[in-house]
Amino acid sequence: MAVSTPPAPDRRSGLRHKLDVKATPYLYIAPFFLIFFVFGLFPILYTGWMATTRWNRDMPGSDNVFVGLGNFARLIHDDYFWNAVRNTAAIGVLGTAPQLLLAMWIAHLLHRRLRARTLLRMGVLVPNVTSVAAVGLIFAELFGRDFGLVNWVLSLVGVHKIDWQEGTWQSWLALAVMITWRWTGYNALIYLAALQAVPDDLYEAAELDGAGELQKFRHITVPALRPTIIFTVIMSTIGTIQLFTEPLMFNPGLSPTGGDSRQFQTLAMYVYEQFWSHGKYAYAATVSWAMFMIIIVAVGVNYLLSRRIRSAT
Repeated sequence: MAVSTPPAPDRRSGLRHKLDVKATPYLYIAPFFLIFFVFGLFPILYTGWMATTRWNRDMPGSDNVFVGLGNFARLIHDDYFWNAVRNTAAIGVLGTAPQLLLAMWIAHLLHRRLRARTLLRMGVLVPNVTSVAAVGLIFAELFGRDFGLVNWVLSLVGVHKIDWQEGTWQSWLALAVMITWRWTGYNALIYLAALQAVPDDLYEAAELDGAGELQKFRHITVPALRPTIIFTVIMSTIGTIQLFTEPLMFNPGLSPTGGDSRQFQTLAMYVYEQFWSHGKYAYAATVSWAMFMIIIVAVGVNYLLSRRIRSAT
């Protein structure tokens, strides 16, 4: 009686299976890395090379003149650069802290059982999807000195007209209000998504114990959002460092100097001024790299804070 033997395994099919299992995931993520290389890594490396040259629009052949770290040494003694750093940091602090606190409170309220809850959640995102140029122009009119709505409301309580564009603190505050209005809803939805993982039993138990809304927010919502808070802080910091359109539209003359005394010129506006207005391509690249390094430091601080929070919990 003949005994049937199993067919020999097909080596080609086995090889195709291994290639499919191991190579296919890389093919799926390849478009991201390709786009990142073209629009992300290449510009960073190219501006890094530009920062080591004397490339100036008014100096033909200066793109091939190597100066090493000379532009960075000049940057350290540039008062306009440090003024832009101060303005960016001040606007960021004034706009980020109230924004995130308000976003947490809105997320806490939207997490409750409300009527038309979905509509309310969609509504808080409307400022974020509005054109940033339109937002800048509208807020420039709202904070107008002579006919602005804000000054009119303040006049009702005896406050004299404030020139929001000319003053340093006034312009910082006006831009902070603009940023807060535009990004609060966006961060509120991020916090709301994190709150979905918090068991409702905690809030119900707190209600049974007689806890009010403020107590539940302080002892349940905020501890549950700690990792998300760190994420939104670092993302808001990066967004503040790149702040450009809002202060540009806030200036009546749309000048990148940020006012006659550069009172609200941000880092991104200073890069724009050096590159397009003065044609100092190498120096603009140097300021861009300084912004990049500031972002790296901010990410490092976020990483250390997140590790401390995780170890504490």
